[in-house]
Amino acid sequence: MSKIAKACMAEAIGAFALSFIGAGVICLNAYQGGNNPGLIGIALAHGIILSIGVSAAMNVSGGHLNPAVTTTMLLTGRIGLGDAIKYIIAQLLGATVAGFLVLMIFKHLSFGGESVVKLAGLGTPSYNPSVISMGQAIFIETLLTFLLVFAIFGTAVDPRAPKIGGFGIGLTIACDILLGGPLTGAAMNPSRTFGPGIVAYMSGNLPNFFAQHAVYWIGPIVGGAVAGLLYDNFIMEKKPA
Repeated sequence: MSKIAKACMAEAIGAFALSFIGAGVICLNAYQGGNNPGLIGIALAHGIILSIGVSAAMNVSGGHLNPAVTTTMLLTGRIGLGDAIKYIIAQLLGATVAGFLVLMIFKHLSFGGESVVKLAGLGTPSYNPSVISMGQAIFIETLLTFLLVFAIFGTAVDPRAPKIGGFGIGLTIACDILLGGPLTGAAMNPSRTFGPGIVAYMSGNLPNFFAQHAVYWIGPIVGGAVAGLLYDNFIMEKKPA
């Protein structure tokens, strides 16, 4: 197997793990009436599985597991366009497989007479347009992803980074979800939204998926790009010419 094939496999498995655990725990929360595991449990589940996924994939693919991160690495010259496209396809495929498996697990379960899958939107990040506008949702996702990618550069990309694997990144995800989860779902990752979302849409459980989906590409990519370019140009230690 070629190096890029191994890297894409690692990216697909890592993105699968994040969406499977993330969407699954949100469906479980709906099944248990929204009280267990609750927001803290959802945040911890996302943070822990991402920590493990990034750490496991880091030495194979760099542990992006996120199209916004891959786009940032492309913009800062750390990956080529062809490989970036392959990474993103692998991430989307892994997350979509996760969505199908979560649907299989929860499609026959209900709470209060309502389908758990429909109640939770199959664990797809979303926002309530009667509470916040699309612009506000994009702004929130931009800020949350800025913090995430800043943490990625500071704890993994920078040669001076502490040797803590992906755990600084996972902790940032958990903190971001504690703030942004009730507002936008705090995706910070287009594949995390795309995978469960497209499966939910195809199964009739999330009819408004495409009405909101652009938010979860625009916000993360803009936030990630700003953080990466800022760190790369103004914080990263430059090698002597």
